[in-house]
Amino acid sequence: MNKKAVLAYSGGLDTSVIIKWLSKKGYEVIAYMADLGQEADFDTYKKRAIKTGAAKVIVEDLKNEFVKDFVFKSLKANAIYESGYLLATALSRPIIAKGLVKTARRENAAFVAHGCTGKGNDQVRFEVTIRALNPNLQILAPAREWELKTRSEEMEYAKKNNIPVDTTKKKPYSIDVNLWGVSIESGKLEDPYYEPDEEIYQLTKGIDKAKAQASYAEVEFKSGIPVGLNGRAAGCVSLISKLAKIAGDAGVGRSDMIENRLVGIKSREIYEAPAGWPLYIAHKALESLVLDRETLHFKDLVAAKYAELIYYGLWYTPLKEALDRFIDDTQKRVSGVVRLKLHKGNCVVVGRKSPNSLYKKELATYEKGDIFDHSLAKGFIEIWGLPYKGLYKGLYKGQEGVV
Repeated sequence: MNKKAVLAYSGGLDTSVIIKWLSKKGYEVIAYMADLGQEADFDTYKKRAIKTGAAKVIVEDLKNEFVKDFVFKSLKANAIYESGYLLATALSRPIIAKGLVKTARRENAAFVAHGCTGKGNDQVRFEVTIRALNPNLQILAPAREWELKTRSEEMEYAKKNNIPVDTTKKKPYSIDVNLWGVSIESGKLEDPYYEPDEEIYQLTKGIDKAKAQASYAEVEFKSGIPVGLNGRAAGCVSLISKLAKIAGDAGVGRSDMIENRLVGIKSREIYEAPAGWPLYIAHKALESLVLDRETLHFKDLVAAKYAELIYYGLWYTPLKEALDRFIDDTQKRVSGVVRLKLHKGNCVVVGRKSPNSLYKKELATYEKGDIFDHSLAKGFIEIWGLPYKGLYKGLYKGQEGVV
């Protein structure tokens, strides 16, 4: 029987323990790592995986594909889950799952494995994607099946089996990092009233440590895609990295949420997206300049559904593909430059311009040069309010001063 398994390996506690656990069950484990800009010490993690029992370690650089085909699609949609999560981890799962499927085919493996627990979202994201791309693969989820019920027990297992890990009882946080942002949970954060320690943050400075002076960033978009920063053309990965540094130093990009997980429970999550928030704010500002009212308002509804599809693990689905076509059509006009001011945790738009602008000063101004025909307003109001004329007549009868 083919017992070769490709494991989505992060180098952290869960997947390091899984290598040993699967090896003891007789599986030949291939550790698969996707480089999504997490700036991990891949050499150390490779050695760790081999020492723990992996037969092979594969590291694949997917940064450009991740940004172009996943992150920027989300940005064009203005996808944000429950007003606070820019979906960094959720966006990474379908591309990692795609990598697992491709690696399993190359390595002739019958199994793929992940380190997700039975009450998290990632198990859904991985497994739905894997089955959509190759329903014949068998999926292993040790963290749902093994005897280790807590992270403390996993740490004890690692110690007993000489598995080197970075997690300690003093720092029991679960942290996921990629180019688009950071997700942090567990440990003391499970108390929703507990104020997070500054040490948990990876990419952003606290307000007291942020730069005293405001920073400015000009982002250029072409058809909804960021292509330039501060007057210079920039590749997608470089642009995100540079903007993350500017915004992170200004304390921009943090979220502290109680969110509704797909599996039906609420969880406390800390997120950092120092490049994501400025780009999201800038993109919406540019859309407000170039899209007509009805398209803009309807797109807000699409954004909420698109965010749900990402969060729920439904990236490779007909609805998401159909929404992509609509979104891409709306982005044809979304070109221009947005100027942002970043200071002490705040990011505000202070300017925007576009060759496709629908803003007309001669219609908006209250000064000399106004060409708006004010005489049309009376008739417009009469027609607009006609269905409601007299509708509540007499409602306040006897109540002087009301009507």
